[in-house]
Amino acid sequence: MRRLFVRALARPLALAATAAAIPLVSAVPAAADSVVVGGFPVDVAQSPWTVAVSSRDRFGGTRAGQFCGGAVVGPTTVLTAAHCMGEEVLGGPPAKVRDLKVVAERTHLLSGEGREIPVREVRVNPAYDAAGNAGDFAVLTLAEALPQQDVIAMAAAGDPAYAPGTSALVYGWGDTSGAGDYTTGLRAARVHVLSDAQCRRAYPGGEEGAYLAESMLCAGETQGGRDACQGDSGGPLVAGGRLIGLVSWGSGCGRPGSPGVYTRVSDVVTRLSGA
Repeated sequence: MRRLFVRALARPLALAATAAAIPLVSAVPAAADSVVVGGFPVDVAQSPWTVAVSSRDRFGGTRAGQFCGGAVVGPTTVLTAAHCMGEEVLGGPPAKVRDLKVVAERTHLLSGEGREIPVREVRVNPAYDAAGNAGDFAVLTLAEALPQQDVIAMAAAGDPAYAPGTSALVYGWGDTSGAGDYTTGLRAARVHVLSDAQCRRAYPGGEEGAYLAESMLCAGETQGGRDACQGDSGGPLVAGGRLIGLVSWGSGCGRPGSPGVYTRVSDVVTRLSGA
């Protein structure tokens, strides 16, 4: 079953008011040993560019309103997934969400550490294709600046970090098992960048979705077990100290032969530089 990586709102942490038509995780369970499926806990100081996107009005306070992730690419600029800013998720246009915030410098969602910064402006990629999920990114402009040390560089086209076989880390606060087991502490999972040929074989089109190398990349393990999952959407995929992907979509969580699909950040760089 093709699914986006927004937190499945019909799961135990959901609000009844937000049980919209958001794709759910496949019924096939993933490896449950740890999010980010098959992952391990990390301190946000190790990845200060990793932030939570939050709305308590929409998603409640159980997880500080977290529903997606994001990556800090400028002192007042965060990248997240375009589908996180969709009306099906937010219940209306982003401008109508009064308490849309980015939670920065916080490892545990319910702690008092870090900062909660209002989002001043949301720009969804005008070329985003919601049906095929190509160009799945949005730019959030913050009302207050974060320190420069929180910013991660974006990998442009031709960067060796995109080479197949490259080791990468994906970060998030999402489902740790593929069965609705959400974490309140930041986690990471080590995955490997896969070749475009492997990604196309995994997602040739039809019900599972189509992989488009121009705006996507995929990463995972041949045997499965390590992957992003529900609630990780928009979160960073990092290789060589540079941002190469944003959590976007896939089939199940941690399933063999079904790697996670990410927004290709080189495409984001190209589009933003041409804006």
